[in-house]
Amino acid sequence: MNIVKDPQELRERCRDWQRRGVVTGLVPTMGYLHAGHASLLRIARERAARVVASVFVNPTQFGPGEDLDAYPRDLDHDAALAREAGVDVLFTPSAEAMYAPGAATWVEVPELSKMLCGATRPIHFRGVCTVVSKLFLLVQPRLAVFGEKDWQQLAILRRMTADLGFPVEIVGAPIVREADGLALSSRNVYLTPEERAAAPHIHRGLELAASRVAAGERDAGRILAATAAYFAEKMPSATPEYLACVHPERLFALDVIDGPALFATAVKFSRARLIDNRLAGVTATPS
Repeated sequence: MNIVKDPQELRERCRDWQRRGVVTGLVPTMGYLHAGHASLLRIARERAARVVASVFVNPTQFGPGEDLDAYPRDLDHDAALAREAGVDVLFTPSAEAMYAPGAATWVEVPELSKMLCGATRPIHFRGVCTVVSKLFLLVQPRLAVFGEKDWQQLAILRRMTADLGFPVEIVGAPIVREADGLALSSRNVYLTPEERAAAPHIHRGLELAASRVAAGERDAGRILAATAAYFAEKMPSATPEYLACVHPERLFALDVIDGPALFATAVKFSRARLIDNRLAGVTATPS
């Protein structure tokens, strides 16, 4: 595995692969890799002859007061995990290498970015779309793998890719969880022992919502009220930032569930903000 910091060097490597007809897979990450990231890398490895993974804590997707400076970093660990997963190139650029001084161009999908996480993080998905577009232009991948834990991000990137005509297949990877159901996240390290004991109830509450749909309940409001009550009982020290039932692709709020529906939430603990989701409805399968 090669570690590359210079965007131009990465571009030249990937252009050479493209000239030779080599299928390249891309896995963008912000580092502090865990088993969830490893699952994305394995999917890319299975489907591509060459795999590029990026480790870049992208400053443009953090708003004022968010955890940009505190975001956990461990490049040595990341490199070891990426090497074990079969990554060919680990791209670790600086912010200065990715954004020219005075950069004033952004890529965004406003209609899908204004709800759920976007309601309280208004610049977040603009930063995500911009940096992913830059990575697409550098790597020219045939496919890119993203986790379904951030379902909104996945929906936005699929729309961006289709609208801009990037010749990239966006592959969604199932959520990887701890044995007690907590979705793996780099931010789980922020949890206190008491918060870590309570956090699996995020997943259990969403499972409760899905079970009500499976039992025939179609009123999204009643299901959300029951789920919110469960959260309040089981996680009294946490604050749900949002709890919503939305269309899985277009992300608008659903009042009546007459097809696939996505239950999504963001829950704030003292230092950690954790997201999770559960697809429900007659055609849904567990994540």
